[in-house]
Amino acid sequence: MRANLWLFSMALITLACSPMEKELKESLPDRWPNAVTYEIFVQSFADSDGDGIGDIKGMTSKLDYLQELGVEAVWLMPINPSPSYHKYDVSDYYGIHSDYGTMEDFQEFLKEAHQRHIKVIMDLVINHCSRLHPWFLNALKEDGEYRDYFVWADKAGIEAEGNLLKAKTGDSDNIHQWNEVSGQDELYFSFFWSGMPDLNYDNPKLREEIYEIGNFWLTKIGVDGFRLDAAKHIYPDHRAADNHAFWKEFKTKMETYKPEVYLVGEVWADLPTQAPFAQGFSALFNFDLAFSIMETVKNGQIVSATIHEHAWKVLDEGSPVTLFNESEKAFKQYNPGFINTTFLTNHDQNRVMSFFENHEKKAKLATSILLTLPGAPYIYYGEEIGMRGLKPDELIREPFLWETKNDSMRTQWMEPTYNTTNVVAPLSVQRKDSGSIFNHYKSLIHFRRKSAVMTYGGVEQIDLANDELLAFTRSHAGDTVLVVHNLSSRVKRIRQLEPYSLILFTSSKKVRQTADVLALPPYQTIILSKPQK
Repeated sequence: MRANLWLFSMALITLACSPMEKELKESLPDRWPNAVTYEIFVQSFADSDGDGIGDIKGMTSKLDYLQELGVEAVWLMPINPSPSYHKYDVSDYYGIHSDYGTMEDFQEFLKEAHQRHIKVIMDLVINHCSRLHPWFLNALKEDGEYRDYFVWADKAGIEAEGNLLKAKTGDSDNIHQWNEVSGQDELYFSFFWSGMPDLNYDNPKLREEIYEIGNFWLTKIGVDGFRLDAAKHIYPDHRAADNHAFWKEFKTKMETYKPEVYLVGEVWADLPTQAPFAQGFSALFNFDLAFSIMETVKNGQIVSATIHEHAWKVLDEGSPVTLFNESEKAFKQYNPGFINTTFLTNHDQNRVMSFFENHEKKAKLATSILLTLPGAPYIYYGEEIGMRGLKPDELIREPFLWETKNDSMRTQWMEPTYNTTNVVAPLSVQRKDSGSIFNHYKSLIHFRRKSAVMTYGGVEQIDLANDELLAFTRSHAGDTVLVVHNLSSRVKRIRQLEPYSLILFTSSKKVRQTADVLALPPYQTIILSKPQK
């Protein structure tokens, strides 16, 4: 019996790791909102018209690719008109940036995405706008109608209070928070930089303007929700209660327009600071968990990490599992329906491959941990082909590599530093390689979607008496599986895994299982279940 079980298990390994010569014929279950979301910087993703800049039509042409990968939603970085390449300083909240296309192009993208059961979440940047926005241009006049849409203070008072400068934070290197206007005594406030004046949410009229913007995109255009940038900074930290109250009101308003609206917030802070924000969002990005996963893999042993002041620190105890469960408890205290949003890095952070100094096995392992933990994972475009990049920001937002030669869809708006075909294998190459990072992502995402326990199950850490092994169970509706990650550079021989002896998934063909021992290669993952009686 044991020999037959071993042979069956190895057959499953071969299936899990086999090349993707043909698409899976069975349809994958819909798991939204407990699903994998793909973050896209449109400018760098796909160019349809040869002008060198990614656009909406290019993105539409790649929806089949996203469906193939297995994601169920996309988060679009800002698509509104803006004077900056990144477009986080919006000059028109009701428009589409001309480089990206037209509103008709975007509505076609929405239609095509929805036909593939892919949700569309757009970045809504409402903490601040562009200094070229008509509101601010008017507010520069001391008697301007929109003056009170922004935050102003007397220069002498700010200097007397010692508040002219601020400390750097994890989400902003800017220290000059108050800005002069020629010929005026008042300064305007900008958390990120002078080109992004902060909006004044003590003004009821401004609030109503913002709510109508949300209504427009949700009901007239048809997006499924918003990613809310800089949500922590609507009010300064000493007015945290006002911040929480605003987002609760915002959520209530958006739900009157679209009851099923999905709102994910960027609150770049530690868990105690983040948790109260949960009442105003469907989900929040779990920064502590992201840091913990990355540090655990980097150090080759279980560690916990948390944001500390403007940086972050490694803790002596705990693990990604501990942090997930602690955050789940903290968030759901404020919002029982909260969705724990997990990720590794995003457009503001060094890319995964570069964080691990181009160690592909570690990058794959971090992905394995992310996609086997609970929550709703987010993937930054290009991570699935191992794109690289270290700050400054432009260099972590380089063009996606589709083909080796004659890559007509590759954007040309910048000369890449990290991502050339001499360094990173394009998607067309990786599709044919069963061991590629692309097929690693794809197989894990497909496995997760086909498994209710991997999508919805809770998590409990298992102590294998070895800090180089991260092990946990996932349980849902009477079903339990065991997940084991080898964090080390050595083969780990693991005993006493009974009753979990049936291999459901592994990232390596080199796993060996005997009656007593499971040999797990370096940086590899295995998922086991109990044999059916």
